[in-house]
Amino acid sequence: MRVLLLGADGFLGRHVAERLLADPAVQLTALGRRDDADVRFDLADGSPGALARFLDAVHPGVVVNCAGTTRGGARDLVRHNTVAVATVCEALRRSRCGARLVHLGCSAEYGPSPVGSSTGEDAVPRPGGPYGVSKLAAGELVLGSDLDAIVLRVFSPVGPGTPTASPLGRLAEALRRVMQNGDPELKLGGLTAQRDFVDVRDVARAVHAASLSAAQGVVNIGTGRAVRLKDVVATLARAAGFDGSLHELEDPVAVPPYPDGCGVWQQADVRTARDRLGWRPRIALEESLADIWMEAACRV
Repeated sequence: MRVLLLGADGFLGRHVAERLLADPAVQLTALGRRDDADVRFDLADGSPGALARFLDAVHPGVVVNCAGTTRGGARDLVRHNTVAVATVCEALRRSRCGARLVHLGCSAEYGPSPVGSSTGEDAVPRPGGPYGVSKLAAGELVLGSDLDAIVLRVFSPVGPGTPTASPLGRLAEALRRVMQNGDPELKLGGLTAQRDFVDVRDVARAVHAASLSAAQGVVNIGTGRAVRLKDVVATLARAAGFDGSLHELEDPVAVPPYPDGCGVWQQADVRTARDRLGWRPRIALEESLADIWMEAACRV
């Protein structure tokens, strides 16, 4: 099976590439904006015609889209998350390759959920910020394209390679600084949010399963369990061997809120992934956080 991977140099894309390369039946070609990609192509600026010609030349059976951005203003988010996907869909329509499209969406497309609820794929999306809007628009383009396509809505991915600018990356860095300075107390705010954290290696397994599946539509990828950020910090502290105290700041202005526009609660209903992809999460959050801490501790 020949697979074209878009966004192979990102947090999710690197793990997806590793998972696909472990399958001896997969021939992988990586397309991206950086020099280490097999083919350099900017989805936000490139034309559908040029991409369609490349698809006809490579003739993949599956196209996996991990490309996109989580940062920037509304214009950048729309360019890299929405316009880029419009280019991919149009190129696939023009191409003769007939490839299946596996597109990675995100839980921010749903927006805030009632505390205690599990969000199913039939929930009405109400994204709470420009990032979620840009990703929802991209997913709708995929779903309305008449292509053989599936959208994996990934909840909060964690594990090796977690970006330092992400919420958990910043928490790990704050812990590293406290321990480096010998401070007896870790002071943090904005820890009331609860999220469904899924290991990035489990996400990669889901992408692999979706590539081999005939399932279409939207499928949630999460664990089905929401965890408080305060508990995540406590687990990180145990992994680090930090024996000081954790002090939660009450001033909401002191620390920016969890920046995904999803309020205080999100938890996935993952039954569709189990039933249609045969997928279940395997890696415990404790292992994911230990890997994040190991990387943070090695930074100087």
